[in-house]
Amino acid sequence: MDTVELPVVVGVDGSDAASDALDWAAELAGRRGLPLRVVHASLWERYEGYIPGTSADRPAERLHSEAVLATAAERAGRRVPALKVMTDLAADDAVTALLRAGQSAEALVVGSRGRGEFASLLLGSVGLGIAARALCPVVVVRGRPENVRGGMNRVAVGIAERERPGDQEPAPPSAAVAFALREARLRGGELEAVHAWRCAGPEDHGAREGHGRREERRGRENPGGREEHRAHGGQGAREAHTRRAAELLDETLGGASAAGLPPVPVAHRPVEGSARKALLDASAHADLLVVGARRRQGHFGMQLGLVNHAVLHHARCPVAVVPVS
Repeated sequence: MDTVELPVVVGVDGSDAASDALDWAAELAGRRGLPLRVVHASLWERYEGYIPGTSADRPAERLHSEAVLATAAERAGRRVPALKVMTDLAADDAVTALLRAGQSAEALVVGSRGRGEFASLLLGSVGLGIAARALCPVVVVRGRPENVRGGMNRVAVGIAERERPGDQEPAPPSAAVAFALREARLRGGELEAVHAWRCAGPEDHGAREGHGRREERRGRENPGGREEHRAHGGQGAREAHTRRAAELLDETLGGASAAGLPPVPVAHRPVEGSARKALLDASAHADLLVVGARRRQGHFGMQLGLVNHAVLHHARCPVAVVPVS
């Protein structure tokens, strides 16, 4: 029985950002040996009614939409000559049309901003809406030209604490890790696995204050002992966190190797600090930053999280948001 090839889907609207997304999507489809489906959404047809594509009195809006799709298909064909390109004029708003297309897609690719959106916006409403709700991986093409063009030869992936496998057997790679590994392999580049950790978070502030008062009383009785206790305690906690982060990366990527994926050069990067800063720093020298996003059944709001919001708005390379059930 033949396996159905899901296409890479890209949204276009004639803007420069959409052209960048189209180029990126064409290359992704070419690397994976998949067809490219180019989608342009236009609401006018819903209200004006269906008019045959061969009709001589087609309205200007229809002509514009057809021109956007034809130009995009030609551009994609020039970018990847052997690529199979399909076009789709959807009578709907862009978010609805692309979410629907994403139900049968390998990945959805969009630009960072669409035509007519304020230049001051860091991420357009279409990209944000799709990244927050799509059921397939979504790539928002953004960042510096050298990163978008793929000149870094590196894919970065964020590893969350909850992805840690069990102690008995290696777990299969998460969807985000699998996506990142495949992209690194197809690009012939390195995978950088980033995990951020902290000795204590803001929620520990009250406990630290109480502990600090007890240490202060002890310190008045033995000043030298107080400093020695702080130094040894802090160093021991830092070493424990560093060890745990390294184990997490080893186990997560060890599970990926056990799943039979071709070997990829991997750099483990446990970082002390916030996940937001660690991932944004990693994006500066990556062609793609991959993050996972939890999708909860029956929840229809934005499902991204604060860290993913930050990287979608500020990363210096394209960002792939991969749904995790």
